[in-house]
Amino acid sequence: MQEQLVAKINDQLNKELYSGYIYLGMAACFEEGGLPGFAHWMKCQASEEQEHAMKFFEYLVQRGERVKLTAIEEPRFEYDSALDAFEAGLEHEKYVTGLIDDLYEMALEADDHAAAIFLQWFVTEQVEEEESFTKMRDDLLRLGDCEKGLYMLDRAAAARE
Repeated sequence: MQEQLVAKINDQLNKELYSGYIYLGMAACFEEGGLPGFAHWMKCQASEEQEHAMKFFEYLVQRGERVKLTAIEEPRFEYDSALDAFEAGLEHEKYVTGLIDDLYEMALEADDHAAAIFLQWFVTEQVEEEESFTKMRDDLLRLGDCEKGLYMLDRAAAARE
């Protein structure tokens, strides 16, 4: 594999781990704020990011490349509201989409067809990630300041698997 592509995949692996930290920080905020359903939703999201990181990990191993783990930055763990957290999550997912798109382009430019095929799953996954955060953000926007609605949406978020 091209050295720059290996480095970029390692970087993405570490960014996926950091994404999990971001969502755990949000979960902690929700736990503290008495919103256990949203906390559960974010814990599920954090777990999903860990799975994404492991896909990159295993791919590097399969290709005979070295996995390089780096320090993970402390995440933000205070948000003004559930809406603030989900808006931040959506912006982060858009950022990750850009990273995945750049990585995919790099694989194409390197004529690394195996890497490009591997990355196609992440391209599709990012559409789902953005949709998931957009839906929650939009539901929260519709609620406005309705405490009963927030309570109901929190309970619905607890059903995420």
